[in-house]
Amino acid sequence: MPRPKNQTARRAQLVNAAAETVLEHGSAAAKLRDVAERAGLTPASVLYYYPDIQDLLAAVFEHASAVYCQRRAEQIAEAAGSVQQLRACIRSGLPRDDDTENTTRLLFELLPVALRNQATTELQRAFVAQQTALYQRVLEAGEHAEEFRLTAAAPVLARSFVALEDGYALDTLVGAATPDDIEEWLLLHARTVTRAEI
Repeated sequence: MPRPKNQTARRAQLVNAAAETVLEHGSAAAKLRDVAERAGLTPASVLYYYPDIQDLLAAVFEHASAVYCQRRAEQIAEAAGSVQQLRACIRSGLPRDDDTENTTRLLFELLPVALRNQATTELQRAFVAQQTALYQRVLEAGEHAEEFRLTAAAPVLARSFVALEDGYALDTLVGAATPDDIEEWLLLHARTVTRAEI
């Protein structure tokens, strides 16, 4: 693996190596030596940049959640009108392709880290808040445009969408449901809470 010329590039290299290690072994079994080997470095070199493996896993979570939210925001922005934006919001959260599935799987694999590492706990809270905000903006815009007649406050409904997504995404990852199933169920929920033809 080529040697990065600066610390930012080296940190990005280590985050990528750690992400691949977590996807292969899980966060609980991810070892410093595995990350170092995948990055073509010594364990001591990894520790120079991340003195604790938990710090590195927090960086992996931060990167993965940022990529996930950015991709969702872009897909929503491309849709015209509240109904299509809500459809895009739902569709963008589904693990349909390899990239989205890997990111979703990675974030689930890192949840145990969020329960034990304060930095990752804060990142998890921010991640949920970002996704909730995406839904909230769409729901409020639809209500303002009189396209939606919301059955509860937009922040509450937005958070419920995220909670449903999380549960359904896990079903997909373990093979209990398909992305098409999840989309259908979330659209049904959307129709119920917006009283609109979504």
